[in-house]
Amino acid sequence: MSAPTLPKNETRPSPRTDGRARPERAAFRQALKRNLTAHGFLIGAILCFALFSWYPMVREFILAFQKTENGETVWAGWSNLTYIFNDPAFWQAWRNTLLFTALALLLGFAVPFAIALVLNEFRHGRGYLRLLVYLPVMLPPVASVLLFKYFYDPGYGLFNRILEAVGLPGQDWLQSTDTAMISVVIAATWMNMGGATLIYLAALQSIPGELYEAAELDGAGVLRRIWHVTIPQTRLILSLMLLLQIIATMQVFVEPFLLTGGAGPEGATLTVVHLIYQYAFTFNNYGSAAALGLVLLVLLAGFSAAYARLSRAGSED
Repeated sequence: MSAPTLPKNETRPSPRTDGRARPERAAFRQALKRNLTAHGFLIGAILCFALFSWYPMVREFILAFQKTENGETVWAGWSNLTYIFNDPAFWQAWRNTLLFTALALLLGFAVPFAIALVLNEFRHGRGYLRLLVYLPVMLPPVASVLLFKYFYDPGYGLFNRILEAVGLPGQDWLQSTDTAMISVVIAATWMNMGGATLIYLAALQSIPGELYEAAELDGAGVLRRIWHVTIPQTRLILSLMLLLQIIATMQVFVEPFLLTGGAGPEGATLTVVHLIYQYAFTFNNYGSAAALGLVLLVLLAGFSAAYARLSRAGSED
């Protein structure tokens, strides 16, 4: 049986010119045109991240295993890491940084949450109080630090004037190894607590009022309501803020640098980031600075991963 033949004036349609392909291409072009702005913003964000975040991290990793000798960059292997681990300032900087983190969490984590609890009880003037609490965050960090440097002055500073007014002796706030670190912590807490307070306040306002009413009917006092209602309902935001504050306090630089010159009396306020600054811009040892930055990066990344894993395991339980 022979194959059917087409009339002379008719041709078999080509798959490439099928009528279904044209609407598909037209729809694709319309979707691409409609989303062109979104794609442009996305490409711009990726380029910014690549240029200002990813490239510096890759460059730091490479620089940590290099050194410059007589104007020539050569591979140094593990020598930069060996150098910083044998430097006594390395261990002192880590001790000071961990001490700052612990003190900053005691004040910077608890105080904003307590202030948010108090503000949440106000029914009038809440917007004005939020502005008042957030005002220090809107000030330039340098201006805030210099303001506290004036407060800490042993001769005419505000804090010593207050102590003298109540009959107590003045203190060498920034010049003494006993008070230098806590002075830096107080200044850093005042500068940064506004944002955390507003976040906590938003979390508190999302708690249903029925839970507090049920707790009151059960005879729960203020502290029991906070412990059994407020903290469980805000556990997610509290854990997230704890992680972010630990990462931020481990990278403290501006406050000790401006208040005590970085290292402070007998190195009492020397931090890891300031030691990186010294390696790079005081000793011109960029390889050791990159190596110390890499150690800090690995430590914070490992802590963040472990914390996220424990938090996910706790939520599943």
